[in-house]
Amino acid sequence: MADYLFFDEGLRDRFVAAVSGLGLPSSVRPDSMAGFIVEVPDELPEETEQAIDDEFESLMVEQHRLIEEADESARSLMSVTVTLPDGRDVGVRLPAHYGRRLFQHFSIEEVQEMVSIIAQGVFNPVDGPICRKA
Repeated sequence: MADYLFFDEGLRDRFVAAVSGLGLPSSVRPDSMAGFIVEVPDELPEETEQAIDDEFESLMVEQHRLIEEADESARSLMSVTVTLPDGRDVGVRLPAHYGRRLFQHFSIEEVQEMVSIIAQGVFNPVDGPICRKA
């Protein structure tokens, strides 16, 4: 049997469906470390093996993209240091997608100032309407 490793259930299922579409049986079992192993008969005609390998390679490109997206979304792009009203400096982490958008329009100093203003507002909230006489 030939083994193919997948980390994503959807991609695994697409591979199983493609193998089935070629008229071949397959079996799926969990991998001992992570993901799934799809077993496919070996010693197949060359063109069938090539079709299976092409499908697997195509799905591996997509699996790699999914892993990169998961890694990217799990990482913080930046941490902005803010001084709280009690004098403590703390880091505020911003998710990557927000950080990228902020840096498209603001400098690091502007981002730090904006986050500091938000922190001050959290520690010293002002009730009432935004527009009012001081």
